[in-house]
Amino acid sequence: MIELQNLSKTFQSNGKDVKAVDSVNLTVNEGEICVFLGPSGCGKSTTLKMINRLIKPTSGKILINGEDTTDLDPVTLRRNIGYVIQQIGLFPNMTIEENITVVPRLLGWDKQKCHERARELMSMIKLEPKQYLHRYPRELSGGQQQRIGVIRALAADAPLLLMDEPFGAVDPINREMIQNEFFEMQRALNKTVIMVSHDIDEAIKLGDKIAIFRGGKLLQMDHPDTLLAHPADEFVSNFVGQDSTLKRLLLVKAEDAADNAPSVSPETPVGEALELMDELDRRYVVVTCADNKALGYVRRRDLHRQTGTCGQYLRQFTATAASEEHLRILLSRMYEFNRSWLPVMDTDCVFQGEVTQESIAAYLSSGRSRGAKTSIVSPAETALA
Repeated sequence: MIELQNLSKTFQSNGKDVKAVDSVNLTVNEGEICVFLGPSGCGKSTTLKMINRLIKPTSGKILINGEDTTDLDPVTLRRNIGYVIQQIGLFPNMTIEENITVVPRLLGWDKQKCHERARELMSMIKLEPKQYLHRYPRELSGGQQQRIGVIRALAADAPLLLMDEPFGAVDPINREMIQNEFFEMQRALNKTVIMVSHDIDEAIKLGDKIAIFRGGKLLQMDHPDTLLAHPADEFVSNFVGQDSTLKRLLLVKAEDAADNAPSVSPETPVGEALELMDELDRRYVVVTCADNKALGYVRRRDLHRQTGTCGQYLRQFTATAASEEHLRILLSRMYEFNRSWLPVMDTDCVFQGEVTQESIAAYLSSGRSRGAKTSIVSPAETALA
């Protein structure tokens, strides 16, 4: 855990005191990603650099796991904090393995341990160690170099990672890929991360918390969905954008916006199913087995004037929703398949309810907000069920 207490920084400019950071108080819990956002000159990068003492605070305290860092040796402090910058900063005369293991070697790790750590981290970013560890930075693409910059900061297994616009110089395709890889690594390694960004979409995608700065002051710090749903003031509202409701679609899971829905079994008589649909004014009903796993659905017009059981008229789903998928994917799927509803199922195909365009609108307008991040949905996971 990291805690900033009344942290301030004053610079001299033309003989006058200028407060770049003004009494910032915030807490980032262990394993969380906190993203600093704000306009240029708002104090976010200065705040970040005070944490590892690249900039010395004028006043206030920085506590890491309850320990005041004020009296710690700056070099020792920095070796125990990972640091990633936009410019990457790889040493051109060192191999990739040597770049990754710079800090571990300074800390006295033996050669074998350093090598194993480099291989482990390379595997996490899907770069074959045998193919890349002995290359030099100039032999890698910009996206690959940025990946190396990220894992180099993780090499010494520091519990805290600081990142100053780490993906800003990478093209959009590589940026998304690196963001996804970084997120999965962070969740696997449980690092506490503070990141400076200029990209609200990046902050929403990665952050457990977002901190909005203006004029050196911290205006609001909240979970991304809370920030979008309940901005503290007009500045925060304008900063996150007029499409804040659409941005929230990336944060809300299917299970959050799902409505309870009735179901029948394959053995349910047609008459009972029709009676149920008439009573609830429904055009369809989901069919589930004894374990509540969704098998398909039946339509009222298919059952009209028919006899027998629902299993005889079962239709397969053309599109479904996984409980962990976010609403932006679901709305896209609804439009693609011209569907007004999707059944929601967990990983075992257990039926959990249904998402409709009405249930999504009701959730977004209800004032509710999510309080925790889960995971980034990979391209494979967004495939239609």
